[in-house]
Amino acid sequence: MKTTHFQKQYLEKILSTEDKHLHKLHQIVADAMQEQELITENLLHPPKELLSRGQKMADKVATFGGSWTFITIFAVVLTCWIAMNVLMMTKAFDPYPFILLNLVLSCLAAIQAPVIMMSQNRKEEKDRKEAENDYLVNLKAEIEVRNLHQKINLLMEEQFKSLMEIQQYQTELLEEMAGRKK
Repeated sequence: MKTTHFQKQYLEKILSTEDKHLHKLHQIVADAMQEQELITENLLHPPKELLSRGQKMADKVATFGGSWTFITIFAVVLTCWIAMNVLMMTKAFDPYPFILLNLVLSCLAAIQAPVIMMSQNRKEEKDRKEAENDYLVNLKAEIEVRNLHQKINLLMEEQFKSLMEIQQYQTELLEEMAGRKK
């Protein structure tokens, strides 16, 4: 069977259309990968947090104040204070109702509580920013899934059109061959 110039052009048109579809798909994938790299880079290397001297001190106080070391030292100091004042009886620098001890404990609590709260507030802000990042990552994933659905739908539509054109071309060839045999 001899193919005509028209048939060759038609086949070349179909093949070039397929090449364009593949090129478009490759471009979409490359763009998506570039966007993904930007988001990943921002999440893996967030801007460094600059802490003031007060913030660093608040973190250290909160870390130490919430440790077993602090509780143990504090228990030992309280026990020694009370024991010394009970054993010294008349010469005690802070006799039984331990008013000085209560004053020291109140001052310690009055200073330590706001410092710990400053540290917690700053860490809460940091957690909020991390939650925002998580939200953005989830949003990006949802958008990517939607984009993938659109790409697959587009690809299927284009493939279906190409298949229909090829089928029509094959039908025409079969009709031509059937007409020659008669």
